[in-house]
Amino acid sequence: MGKVKIAFIGAGGMANLVHYPSLSSIADAEIVGISDLMEEKLEQTAKKYNIGQTFTDYRKLIEKTSPDAVYIIMPPHHMYDIAAYCLNLGLNIFIEKPPGITKEQTRQLANIAEKKEALTMTGFQRRFAPVMTEAKKMIDERGGTLQCQANFFKNYIDKPPYYNGAIDILTCDAIHSVDILRWIAGEPKKIASSVKSRFAGYDNCFYAMVEFESGAVGLLSANWVSGKRIYSVEMHGKGICAFINPEESAIIYKDGEEKGCALNASELAGSGELFKRAGFYQENLHFVNCIKTKQQPQTNFADSVKTMEFVERIYRSTI
Repeated sequence: MGKVKIAFIGAGGMANLVHYPSLSSIADAEIVGISDLMEEKLEQTAKKYNIGQTFTDYRKLIEKTSPDAVYIIMPPHHMYDIAAYCLNLGLNIFIEKPPGITKEQTRQLANIAEKKEALTMTGFQRRFAPVMTEAKKMIDERGGTLQCQANFFKNYIDKPPYYNGAIDILTCDAIHSVDILRWIAGEPKKIASSVKSRFAGYDNCFYAMVEFESGAVGLLSANWVSGKRIYSVEMHGKGICAFINPEESAIIYKDGEEKGCALNASELAGSGELFKRAGFYQENLHFVNCIKTKQQPQTNFADSVKTMEFVERIYRSTI
């Protein structure tokens, strides 16, 4: 197989920030056409990345370009019908998180993909961030994770709910922390949680203690009324611990040593560009390689159903 031909639906901020530059940096990928309803964004993106074919109708995009895979990067409440349309054509697709408004939407997309033998991927890029993968490798070499914690804080006071209430914060955004706990420790067994609304008419604080089937214990701490945006992860194993900012750095301590081993995201990625040091390039490369080798990506839709189920269980397990 030569280059993977990609049709891209969406020319918004997220797509331009991380996905277009990632795919443009991958030798085995070629963006053969793009679609967006906003013609100004469409033309600007096409010009920036030297993409010859543009469409305002995604159906025409697919018909005219005959792609190997389709990227669908748009708000989650607009995504489902387009994803289902592409899957029913047997097309391989990549979408951003969340992989649906509900677990059931995600499950139905996974069912269609299985029937059509399509390869699928959800953009949980922190699983692919260089400092995350290196730190997890070091923990796993000591026998795996015994305890882990994912923290996600934002200053979102006096702001409206996401997409005017179309989707909740935990499913839409804090799901990153839920998914990373699954990636580190495995499937959840028992959950005790607290979900609260602070200074808002919607839930914006999420806390959970989780016992995993592996025996590990995990902690989720996420609130949208804090002082600034902070995303951090902890992993603890036998005689080893890691404190991680996935986009910047990590420090690893072993066997009681006072001086830890520092990991630098830019050095590991070979670039200071956000899309490379934060894991977007690596997840896109993973998807392209999976298309070429006809293997399901790590964060395929069937796997994403499990993360969505985890989210639902946090809501159901409030103390």
